[in-house]
Amino acid sequence: MKLNISVTLTILLTIFLQNVYSQDLVYKPVNPAFGGDSFNYQWLLSSAQEQNDFKEKTNLNFLNQDPLKQFEQDLNRQILSQISRRLVTDVFGEEGLKDGTFEIGGFQIEINSRGDGIHIDILDSSNGNETSIIVPYF
Repeated sequence: MKLNISVTLTILLTIFLQNVYSQDLVYKPVNPAFGGDSFNYQWLLSSAQEQNDFKEKTNLNFLNQDPLKQFEQDLNRQILSQISRRLVTDVFGEEGLKDGTFEIGGFQIEINSRGDGIHIDILDSSNGNETSIIVPYF
């Protein structure tokens, strides 16, 4: 009797399993950059922003800066830019660069030709900062 029940159950199970259909497993990405649904973009972006601990430092010092001080800095930048342009033109031009000491605005510029190249020393008289530049000969 036990044998008949197990055989009957096996037969019923086999008949039942023949009528069950399976489906293929299909991977569907979530990220729209990899083929996922484009409606997921905003959700992914907001999730990433919530997890981001980095806070960008805002630099609002230029708003609190004195306009005259800012004008002076801009003028110094322009003077240095013109000097550098002139130096490059003179060094690589036909006339060459002349040795000497020049005072332009708040800067004292000393130019010396030596064996290893042209030495340019720039002294900012307002704060005492000094910069030395060596342009080697080619």
